[in-house]
Amino acid sequence: MKLLEVRGLSKAFGGVKAVDGVSFDVEAGQLVALLGPNGAGKSTCFNLINGQLSSDHGTVHLGGQSLLRLRPRQIFRLGVGRTFQVAATFGTLSVLENVQLALLSRERKLYRLAGKTKEFYRDEALGLLEQVGMREDAQRTCAVLAYGDVKRVELAIALANRPRLLLMDEPTAGMAPTERHALMALTKKLVTERNIGALFTEHSMDVVFAHADWMVVLARGQLIAEGQGDAIRADQKVREVYFGGMAPVGPQGDEKHG
Repeated sequence: MKLLEVRGLSKAFGGVKAVDGVSFDVEAGQLVALLGPNGAGKSTCFNLINGQLSSDHGTVHLGGQSLLRLRPRQIFRLGVGRTFQVAATFGTLSVLENVQLALLSRERKLYRLAGKTKEFYRDEALGLLEQVGMREDAQRTCAVLAYGDVKRVELAIALANRPRLLLMDEPTAGMAPTERHALMALTKKLVTERNIGALFTEHSMDVVFAHADWMVVLARGQLIAEGQGDAIRADQKVREVYFGGMAPVGPQGDEKHG
């Protein structure tokens, strides 16, 4: 089932077309990689979908509802979660409190911060931490966690809103190879179990080919190819524009591009 439908999306900055007529879909239960070298338009595309930028042309629909002209907070309320390249958590708060704050925000009850945060949505927060493998660290502050664990907490925070769609900007940036694969395997599991869609950008080709169900490749703001791993590996235009004329590294490799 189509969850996210992007059609003819375009955005120019002055005379530069950052995104130029891009169209693609994300289905429920699908993990989709948005690929391209630096300057390809990936971040602009993300920001158009998320409402941080307004488009010049095109449409974006989530479950049949238009997202264009909506503010990021409105889009968040419709079920679009986002994680960022640099993990955003409150370092002085515990892992549990970070997730509880996200749950309070979902229920629009942040006014209760004047009370004891630890009393609110504790069981649900612990359940989310269980899903991302961080329940045993619930009482530790985020400031003392390894970076890979912070990323797991950020994922739990994103899931607290019960999203239909996850936008993940470089989710494995700064992580060791083992951590990268563990996080994306976990993400794929959650996407399947919850029947949500996920769109992510990523420079590590080993992660992409090992975990993505579908790939969308941009270059200079335009879509140049989309498909599953074997089709993307074989696409000559992708090789020329993105991989310098060489075949990309498969799941066992650890090469980065862009």
